[in-house]
Amino acid sequence: MSETTVDQQSRVLDTPQDIRPSFEGGGHIGGILVFLALLVFGLFWTVRGLTNDITDSGAPALAWGAFVLLGIALLIALAFEFVNGFHDTANAVATVIYTHSLQPQVAVIYSGTMNFLGVLTSSGAVAFAIVSLLPVELILQVGQGAGFAMIFALLIAAIVWNIGTWFLGLPASSSHTLIGSIIGVGVANQLMSEGAATSGVDWSQAMGVFKALLFSPLVGFIGSALMLLAMKALVRDKRLYTAPETRKAPPAWIRGLLCLTCGAVSFAHGSNDGQKGMGLIMLILIGSLPTAYALNRAVPDSHLPAFVAATQQAQAVFDNRGGNLTFPPPAAEAIVTDALKLREVDTKPVFAALGSLAGDITDQVKAYGSLNKVPAAAVQNIRNEMFMVSEAIRVMQKQNVAFTAKEASALKIYKGVLDDSTKFIPTWVKVSVAVALGLGTMVGWKRIVITVGEKIGKTHMTYGQGASAELVAAATIAAADIYGLPVSTTHVLSSGVAGTMAASGAGLQWSTVKNMLAAWVLTLPAAILMSGSLYFVLRQVM
Repeated sequence: MSETTVDQQSRVLDTPQDIRPSFEGGGHIGGILVFLALLVFGLFWTVRGLTNDITDSGAPALAWGAFVLLGIALLIALAFEFVNGFHDTANAVATVIYTHSLQPQVAVIYSGTMNFLGVLTSSGAVAFAIVSLLPVELILQVGQGAGFAMIFALLIAAIVWNIGTWFLGLPASSSHTLIGSIIGVGVANQLMSEGAATSGVDWSQAMGVFKALLFSPLVGFIGSALMLLAMKALVRDKRLYTAPETRKAPPAWIRGLLCLTCGAVSFAHGSNDGQKGMGLIMLILIGSLPTAYALNRAVPDSHLPAFVAATQQAQAVFDNRGGNLTFPPPAAEAIVTDALKLREVDTKPVFAALGSLAGDITDQVKAYGSLNKVPAAAVQNIRNEMFMVSEAIRVMQKQNVAFTAKEASALKIYKGVLDDSTKFIPTWVKVSVAVALGLGTMVGWKRIVITVGEKIGKTHMTYGQGASAELVAAATIAAADIYGLPVSTTHVLSSGVAGTMAASGAGLQWSTVKNMLAAWVLTLPAAILMSGSLYFVLRQVM
């Protein structure tokens, strides 16, 4: 977006230039050096963590071809988080910049730091909720050609769409884009599977994600409007509801509130959005280096008795429902894999197969003494068996399969110990993603900041509007993080700003709102089309 466009927009708002934030001045040489130093540190930390894990696990050295594919996949995943940072950071900093609470450069550094901390303290629940959208067979064979084609297709499509919408200054959603890319890969995989109509997306899981993406903007709009009205009723200070008259900072308590809400949104964004990159990186690592990453070798040996006890209780449930049917592990794997594709898990053969897999998992872990001692040749198989059993239990829970309270408790506990064994994120992965996302927030933010700050409402943003939008956005994203739901910071915050403008009677610039709605509507089909097409092309060569 050119400066001419920005000036024209400020005249549309009838906003004097002396109260508009100053975006002049390039990066200071010291800041550039610090940025580069952090970038080098992030790359160093990634390589160090990867090599240490390989050495500690005793994994064999990768062939050059596999090593190159691994390196490219990791760089693309980190590039997605970097782009996510500069694409989404505007939603957190626009309010503090346009209320003159912080200078633009200070605001983005502050936001980047809070994003960094948010990633480091995230739970990991969102990471694996995203992964669960992918077709089962692609997760089980991610290290093969189809797996790498999947990773490259969905990440490249997401990056391209994010950069395109950023270039146009549209506050589109990185979460929306990534999920569309995942669906595109799933649909393409389904169409390319010979004679199979079940190798695509887990639509039941996708519907939960769609609902979160659909309702979060409504929560932002309505919640922020109500928050502003409540604030007006409870806090009578007129300065909160009047546009700044100069570039002078607001009163201390108002400035503190706005800085707090900016930090909260940035922290929540890092906690939620950072996990998406983590989940994809773990898929890459599990597929490329199963010896090091397929099983959580940090689980202590002392947990073995609890693991065995949980397995025995769950196996009793499976065997009771499976009747007299028995299957050897290879046949059991095939039965459960097909059941997960079809989402038909409440049958006697499936329960019998799950009992067989649960028994095989326990026998192997007991024979080796702990997860840490499982030999390289057996790691991938045990991990896949654990994944299939855990996914089958998850599908049963979502479909409300009838269990007694005792049975449901046994399966819940067993799923927990399985997930502890397979769904983990090493510290170095968190640090690498945190650095990528944090640094991304510090570049390229101006385009969307101007859209959020000047082009949504017809008047300059007030202190109360900024605080209301960010309080609601932070609370919404934090709640979604707790429940493992991927939501869009962009949609929640920009719709929140629109809600405060509507509630205050300032009015909306409908041309911008229409563009935002168009981006919201087009993101999903565009990402599906791009990633599906890329996956089809890459499958021809990988």
